[in-house]
Amino acid sequence: MKISFYKQWRNILTSLWLIPVVCVLVGIVISFSTIAIDRASDYKLVSPNLIGDPEAALEILTTVATSMVNLTVLVLTIVLVVVQLAMGQFSPRIVQRLLRDRPSQFAIGLFVATFVHTLLTIREVKLPSPGEPGQVPGVAILTTFVLSLISIAVLVVYIHHIGQALRVSALVEIAGDNTRKLINKVYPDEEPVPDIADPSIVTSEISGVVTQIGYERLVETARQAGCTLVLVPALGEFVPAGGRLFRIEGDPARLDLEQVHAGIILRFERTLEQDVAYGMRLLVDMADRALADAPWQDPTTSVQAIDRLHDCLRELVLRNFPDGRHYDENGDLRLIEQVMTWDDYVRLAFTEIRLAGAGSPQVARRIHAALNDLLTVAPEDRRPALEVQRDLLLAAVERAYHDDHDIEVASGIDGSGIGASGSEPAKP
Repeated sequence: MKISFYKQWRNILTSLWLIPVVCVLVGIVISFSTIAIDRASDYKLVSPNLIGDPEAALEILTTVATSMVNLTVLVLTIVLVVVQLAMGQFSPRIVQRLLRDRPSQFAIGLFVATFVHTLLTIREVKLPSPGEPGQVPGVAILTTFVLSLISIAVLVVYIHHIGQALRVSALVEIAGDNTRKLINKVYPDEEPVPDIADPSIVTSEISGVVTQIGYERLVETARQAGCTLVLVPALGEFVPAGGRLFRIEGDPARLDLEQVHAGIILRFERTLEQDVAYGMRLLVDMADRALADAPWQDPTTSVQAIDRLHDCLRELVLRNFPDGRHYDENGDLRLIEQVMTWDDYVRLAFTEIRLAGAGSPQVARRIHAALNDLLTVAPEDRRPALEVQRDLLLAAVERAYHDDHDIEVASGIDGSGIGASGSEPAKP
């Protein structure tokens, strides 16, 4: 019996309808309370200039009630769409967590509570009749105004929330965060980690991806402590909670750990605030997705992504790359980080697309055109990475085709994939 009761209680606590039902009860209480205040003041507590005459008040309340029904339907529809997208693209098992989404439940609850309050208020409005001036529950109507404004604000916030919740990183975080909480509950005893006892190691307080580095703050913090900070993860790299964040070279005694942690921003996913490689990663993902099932599935989309990768690399080819070493105003080394090199960017831009798309003449010719163009402007020390990619591309094309004519066509240099007949043939 106890087990059955516990099971039912857990089902209620984790259900979609619990919070909306509680909000409905709160709406009823608010309505009865405000109407009681109006009756006690003989409906004269609020000036008619604020709420209008009975006909205007009735029209306003009717409009609000209709709007709240529409908003409730909208939120429920959005929840169902999110559930369907999550089931189709990620995992059917994520649905349980989405249905427990508190912002969705509170949004539905607020709209329904406002609707119930408005319905109960409508019955207190009396239109004028012969010998009767009519009555308007001023406090109840002002409360409706306030609830309506709050509902509009909640709708905007909810739309933002659900847009964020649709991201892959957010859905992954739902499972990861809840699993971590469960680990702490089921396995509360924790053995000390050796790195924590090492004063020369700064560990991360939370998990996340390194998305932003406050260089000036970290350099100043290290200068004040008289040491050098070595950032262990690179920009865009994931750090688990308790993982190594910095290694301290020098005396760590005076280092302000709070300022060190404030100098690194960790988020669910990479961003384009400082991470150039992430922008190129997005383009590569688009090209790979277009070629996911076969090289000829959607090569045009892949070519469009290669266009932008080509453009970005042309911007980078003549740029000076920092070495990841940051100094204070006295010239003392204070911060060291891992940085991307030219070779890293070239591998990032072309390796996966080449492996996935060498079997498509359109993709192969576009990659070849991009590499050929970059070789015309690249300094000597940056040519080897491009030449390696070109050689690997031509070798992959030869393996992908059996007919010499097809190999010759796919090995061509063509900025549009398969375009003008004047496109250059591959050099032997």
